[in-house]
Amino acid sequence: MTSLRRSPFRPAVSAFIAGVAILLLLAGCTPGRGASVLPQAGPASPLPSIEPGADPVVRVVQAVRPAVVSVTTNVLNLQGGTGQGTGTGFVVRADGFVVTNFHVVEGALNIRVVTADGKRFEARVVGGDPDADLAVLKVPAGGLPIVPLGDSERLELGERVVAIGFALALQGGPSVTSGIVSAVGRTIEAADPNAPGGGRTYEDLIQTDAAINPGNSGGPLVDLAGRVVGINTAGVRAAEAENIGFAIAINRARPVIEAAIRHPERPAAYLGVSTQTVTAALAFELDLPVEGGALVVGTAPGGPADRAGIERGDVIVSLDGRAVRSSEEVGALIIEHDPGDRVQVGVVHADGDEETFTVVLGVRPLPVPTG
Repeated sequence: MTSLRRSPFRPAVSAFIAGVAILLLLAGCTPGRGASVLPQAGPASPLPSIEPGADPVVRVVQAVRPAVVSVTTNVLNLQGGTGQGTGTGFVVRADGFVVTNFHVVEGALNIRVVTADGKRFEARVVGGDPDADLAVLKVPAGGLPIVPLGDSERLELGERVVAIGFALALQGGPSVTSGIVSAVGRTIEAADPNAPGGGRTYEDLIQTDAAINPGNSGGPLVDLAGRVVGINTAGVRAAEAENIGFAIAINRARPVIEAAIRHPERPAAYLGVSTQTVTAALAFELDLPVEGGALVVGTAPGGPADRAGIERGDVIVSLDGRAVRSSEEVGALIIEHDPGDRVQVGVVHADGDEETFTVVLGVRPLPVPTG
């Protein structure tokens, strides 16, 4: 019997073939560059496919968001300088009528509205109701997207609602929260140092568990049909509330809104300063160079006086050649003019130098006080 001779190369060939097989196996299992290493959901996935556009909250946000605006104000702070306030509003008429909370614009030296597409407008208050925390603004614009008003009387407990607003003044657009109607017809006492008696009584409020934070004030609370059923307000018991927020029922607000649109406040001339009457005592305390006039304690940033060069610490002593002896006289003389008028404002600087500025009057952001 012939014996078989083992070739010295056979083990090497076998090892080579095995190595190739392993490489081919690895090549078939190793993902290519950029491919996911996680399992992918295929046609046999037990979970349904996700279609965000079919979600009712998504549809509401897409419909309403273009009409939601940011409202920012400059206000005089306790130190005599200016600070900034922020809130939200929504457009109810394409010709520039915007609804917000009164406390958002209260005491404003100027008001700026920024639309969803980035357009910026100077706004003025044309009506509202401080007791109901409502303000209606007017901006010089047309063709703006609007959001329709609904019927808050038809709300049901447990009905889903969506709140949209610039919560906490965060950059990058409005925040969206959703929840249910937790209660209706609430009456709440809220502290407000600017209100007579240091507080306000809010009536006919909608209670919701949709998160409403500072900055949301004045924004819309909408139903799943995209209609405004309430106006969010973050100032009501914000420190005490837990997982609840409040909105002014739109049926309470509708007559105020309609009245402001039908009979808007007439545009009033605006100098853009906050002043204090100079008395002998004040002149001595602050070492002022004069003992009469109106001390400028703040100017509206970008306002008429600010643009002209009038600064905090100046004392206004004349307007169009007429002597100014008090803060009230400044207001009385400005009211006699119209927006766009040029006036000559005489001031005495802190160092005693006198200067006269030509100021082009603007439009007063808040209505002229009547009492």
